[in-house]
Amino acid sequence: MAILSSSCRVISDPVPPRKADRVMHRWYDDGGSGAVGIRISLTDQIAEFTRGNRKIGWSYVATGREGFGTKPGQYKITEKIVDKHSNRYGWMEDPEGNMVIKDAKHTDRVPPGLTYVPAPMPYWMRLTSYGIGMHAGIIPEPGEPASHGCIRLPKDFVPILYDSVKVGTPVVITRSPATQGPHIPRVSPQPADQPPAEGRVISSRPLTPDEASQMRSRTREQNFASDAGYGY
Repeated sequence: MAILSSSCRVISDPVPPRKADRVMHRWYDDGGSGAVGIRISLTDQIAEFTRGNRKIGWSYVATGREGFGTKPGQYKITEKIVDKHSNRYGWMEDPEGNMVIKDAKHTDRVPPGLTYVPAPMPYWMRLTSYGIGMHAGIIPEPGEPASHGCIRLPKDFVPILYDSVKVGTPVVITRSPATQGPHIPRVSPQPADQPPAEGRVISSRPLTPDEASQMRSRTREQNFASDAGYGY
């Protein structure tokens, strides 16, 4: 709301600061030996990725909402299709392309003047014979289920995962908590005068004062980023 001061100066309410973007995924694959594995926590709505016995990343997902629950179990990727559309769900749109009915089935009667559009499921990775798989999709509220049973992945991340898996990649879906993700503390807080473990210098000589100062500064920046929601 804006008001007019006695000096005819427009005074506006302060603009609230922009919230930090939510970190939706992390990927730090070393590209080394070992096959990729996937573990999906229905409780936390987080997928965790490993190569061999090494953790290589995590991502928020959106699994089946109430009435469309995603079943726990052990699966394998049985099919990969980059450009896939649902043969069950979609929406109705008018001739101008406006979405009129946002949640429709392929068996629904199409009202006059409308067209049924099957929902796109880019980077499709099939898990079951009855139509459950992983694909790019909207995750409206990270940590909450939202789909018709499939596992939605962030659109900007799923191409990376798609290129890293193959037909036969194992996928475990469980109700157990995730061990990776933004809500999982990755390391214990360190004293301000100690360099972070991942920033250690492999050397036989001691750090110079400048090197130690740079590492302390980097540690403070990492701690700030973690507190702000940017950490792993």
